[in-house]
Amino acid sequence: MNEVRIGIIGIGGMGSNHAKMILSGQVPRLRLTAVADVSQSRLDWAKENLPEDITIFSDGRALIDSGKCDAVLIATPHYYHPEYVVYALEHGVHALSEKPAGVYTKQVRAMNEAAEKSDKVFAIMFNQRTNCVYRKLHEMIESGELGQLKRVNWIITDWYRTQAYYDAAGWKATWDGEGGGVLLNQCPHQLDLLQWLCGLPVKVRAFCHEAKWHDIEVEDDVTAYMEFENGATGVFVTTTGDAPGTNRLELTFEKAKIVCEYDRLTYDRLTVNERDFCRTEKNGFAKPQTERITVETDGRNEQHAGVLKAFTARILDGTPLIADGTEGIRALMLSNAMFLSSWFDRTVTLPIDEDLFLAELNKRRSTSKKKEATGIVFDTTGTY
Repeated sequence: MNEVRIGIIGIGGMGSNHAKMILSGQVPRLRLTAVADVSQSRLDWAKENLPEDITIFSDGRALIDSGKCDAVLIATPHYYHPEYVVYALEHGVHALSEKPAGVYTKQVRAMNEAAEKSDKVFAIMFNQRTNCVYRKLHEMIESGELGQLKRVNWIITDWYRTQAYYDAAGWKATWDGEGGGVLLNQCPHQLDLLQWLCGLPVKVRAFCHEAKWHDIEVEDDVTAYMEFENGATGVFVTTTGDAPGTNRLELTFEKAKIVCEYDRLTYDRLTVNERDFCRTEKNGFAKPQTERITVETDGRNEQHAGVLKAFTARILDGTPLIADGTEGIRALMLSNAMFLSSWFDRTVTLPIDEDLFLAELNKRRSTSKKKEATGIVFDTTGTY
């Protein structure tokens, strides 16, 4: 096999952008052969905008069963990601899921189990891991040159969304349709990066404000406090209601402080380990000396195309993925913990009680209101 034939299940905003990217040739050795959607308007869009040799299905399972695809990219509403991934893996088809892997961790465990039994590739679309800034930061942390983590602060509030965004799709921003708001839709990338860089916290205390800035069911404003196994602490703040918003990640280590903002790293390196300095310095007001270091990266930030290139290469060449599918549970564990903490108004420990989370989620799903969609599909280019 010298190419991978891929089908896309779900051709809304993200799925249609993936289709255009693949058709533009940005991912060598990957060929789009089929798409599927349950919406007649999206099927009509596909007939009008995609080449005639691409087969169109109204059922994702039919696409998987057709034999026209070696792999599928799942870009449906969140609850359906695990369902289609498991079906694909069990029927001999490679699977790449859009974020999040699912809505609750028990779903994703089923995906992991299917992947373990299958010889097919399972990956997650964590495209922010391709960003040269985060890749370089991960490399620096893994090298040990920064020392132990002491503190993390991430304010990610540049997700501004209007009411029209939420009104566009009937499933969006409802407990039964989407399973959450900013934590499930906008922030899976940052939650993944947070655990990829810092590891999962062991305790979380979160405040998730529902419908604070929009007429929706779910959370659109979150502040969370975290504690890590080594004693480090952190704060994570996000919303879709701030304009212009901020994206600032600040990490403090024993030997450095690093700020990631405006797509660059500011690296202040201590000339001595702060812990050693604190214990041995005789002047009570003295501070460790620091030097500003210029951090060079390779400048590459391929985003979705990078994930698809790695996915294709894994299938054809056996090379590493950007994010293995089994890693999808970690970021979801963090968002599930934030929900649980807010719902019960208390600190929760990780790993969470997965049965308790699902029971509480289902309570909210049972009273979730159906809403009419406007039918508008927004172009998601440049929104990630």
